[in-house]
Formats: sequence, structure tokens, C-alpha cells
Amino acid sequence: MPHSVVQISGHIIDSLILPKVLDLIISLGAEFEILEIQVGHRRSDRSHARIQVEAPTPALLERVLAKIKEHGALPVDEGEESAELQPAAADGIFPDHFYATTNLTTWVRVNDKWIEVEFPEMDCGIRVDLKSMRAECIPFHRVKQGDLIVVGHRGTKIQPIERQVPREGFEFMSSPVSTEQPKGLLIREIAETMKKVRRDNGRILVVAGPGLVHTGAAQYLVKLIERGYVQVLFAGNGLAVHDIETALYDTSLGVYLDKKIRASEGHEHHLWAINAVRGAGGIKQAVETGLVQCGIFYSCVKYGVDFVLAGSIRDDGPLPDVITDTLEAQDRMREKARGVSFALMMATTLHAIATGNLLPATVKTVCVDINPAVVTKLTDRGTFQAIGLVTDVEPFLRALCQHLDEQSAGAAPS
Repeated sequence: MPHSVVQISGHIIDSLILPKVLDLIISLGAEFEILEIQVGHRRSDRSHARIQVEAPTPALLERVLAKIKEHGALPVDEGEESAELQPAAADGIFPDHFYATTNLTTWVRVNDKWIEVEFPEMDCGIRVDLKSMRAECIPFHRVKQGDLIVVGHRGTKIQPIERQVPREGFEFMSSPVSTEQPKGLLIREIAETMKKVRRDNGRILVVAGPGLVHTGAAQYLVKLIERGYVQVLFAGNGLAVHDIETALYDTSLGVYLDKKIRASEGHEHHLWAINAVRGAGGIKQAVETGLVQCGIFYSCVKYGVDFVLAGSIRDDGPLPDVITDTLEAQDRMREKARGVSFALMMATTLHAIATGNLLPATVKTVCVDINPAVVTKLTDRGTFQAIGLVTDVEPFLRALCQHLDEQSAGAAPS
């Protein structure tokens, strides 16, 4: 029967990596035998295991090995093999059987040397530059004819996500979606993590939907920006339009937020807001000329927060700052997301999933939404590091600001 021996090391017991590998082998129709296992005796100790995998056919064995490699199980006989590189035959087209990336830290072996792949991102290929001996994740639309692309799984290895030693925030949340956990305790954990990120001069990314404005939560996002807890903001046309509508007319979708009543002809307000900003030339110009004097995007301009507005087919206007080319928007988001340490996604499904697709698994990610399916979709797409909190965004942000106010950020906005 075709077989191969794999080895796996690290915190494979308490991070549940070993059980996941064994379960994958069985569920895919193969069998295993543990040849050797060494279990660490202290919290800081690493464990090690050698496992023989057997499958009825070579094709199934190859499939099993490819899947368990995603959890760090590397065939022993592949340890010294170099990756296969093939040139792209045309712009935008990978070679057949190219290696499809995960968002985990990845290495490729080239010329007897392991190279860490830069900018880890799921659903891409790996481009290798032999002159500089660099490797990077690259999406379809950025492949150029002649680029050397990794093909197959030989000469690649992945570092699975392990628990932190010592333990850090979110450790006690065993489920990616929290509906039953005490929300106050979870929000305090999130606040402490954000404080630590800023003390370490890390960058925080916020992804937000227009529900922040409709629920009256925009004031708390403004506070986060003012206190230096937001370095990058991703959103769509909707958040910006309704934020600026509120700044100009005190309404959101024509409804007065303080009175909860519809303004006369209020349905026109968001269109008037779009027109006013288009007339000014853009959001920054609208702020600099005094047209917009408060709100989320006023604060972004004032405090130098980068923002990317990615458009959709349903957008009104849109605002001049909205990127209507999807691939261009992806590239801009990739650029701004690099170097982010923490991502907070709130009240948005499409932008949360889109951002999750771009983030390395090492970026701590929190998703807050009244709909638990949002986090489920995130994890189904591969953003398995995402922790979800099922609640309305307004009480969440209000409580988060209260916890953050208990201690200063420790770092100025940047």
C-alpha cells in the first residue's frame, strides 16, 4: 500500500494540531500509525511526532499529504527537496498544478535554501525571484509571462498557528463565534489586546459597514480614531456617504439620529451629500474646505488615518474616493493591510470576508456582527483566526471605548 512518513513538531497537543492531522487522515480515507511521539513536559516545551500515512492509491496519498501539510505535517523524505518552478506562459495565468497558498506562514526550498514567502495570503500562487532569492504570494491578475511559479507541494512547508506561550487574549474562547460567553469579559479582552498592539507600535485595521452610522455608533469609532486606535479603515461607499450625510444634515438615510424621525424629503439627503463631496473634489478636499466638519471621515483626514473605499454594483454616486475597479481595490487593500497587527471588523459582511481573504493568519482578527453567519463565512473561507462576537455594534463600541478609556493607548496616532 502506498505510504509516506511525516513529521510534525511544536505545541501540537494543546493547540490540537495532532488530533486535526489524525482526523484528516482518517476522514480522507487513509490510515495512520504513530511511529514516534515525544510530548513536552512543561508549557514552554515543544512536542514532536512521526506518523506513517498509508492510502489505497498514490493519488489519495498525495491528496492526504497535501491537506495535512496545511497543519505543518511535512513528509520526512521531502525535507531536502527543492520546490519545482515553472514559468507562467502568459500574463494572468499560472502554470498547471500551481501551489495554491493558505494564509499561514509558508517557506519554499530553492537552491538548497529555505525561503520564507512574503505577504502570506490565501488563494494565491508563489512567485520566486532567483536573482534576489525572494518568494512572495501573488494573485492571478499580477502574474506576468515568464514569472517563476511554484508547482506542486514538493519543497514547501507551512507553520501552523499554535497557542501563545505565555497565553494571550482570546485563548479562552474555544469557539470562533461567541453567543453565550459573557460579552463584557470578551470586550475587555479585545480592549487589552488593542492596548498592547499600540504599546508595541502595532497598527490596527478597522473594517466597518454603514450600520455604524444607522445605529448611532459612529461617535465611538470617532473616539477610537482620536485616541490612536485606528491606523487603517476599510469600508464601502455606504459608510462614507451616510457618515457625511450625518455631518451635513444630521440624518442617516433621511432619519434624524437624535429624534428617530424621518426628515421632510430626507430620502434625498444622501444624494445631496454625494453631490456636495463630488463638487468639492473628494473627501479630503471637503474636509479641508470646511464643508465637512465632523464625523468618521473628518477624523480620518484630521488624524492621518489611511482609508480605502471599495465600491459595489449597488453604489449611489459613488463618492470620488470610492475605487470602482475591484482588482484595483484589492491591490490597494493589500498594500494598506501589510504590517497590520490587529483587525476589527464590524457590521459588514462583504468587506469583512474580502479583508479576511487578504490577511495573514498571524493577524489577530475580531468580527462583530448581529448575524453569526458572518463569522461562519469568514472561517469557512479560511480566516480561521477570526473570533466572532454576536451583538449589535453600538453597545459593543460603547463598551470597548469605556474599557480603552481606563488606560491610555500609549502611542500617538500614526
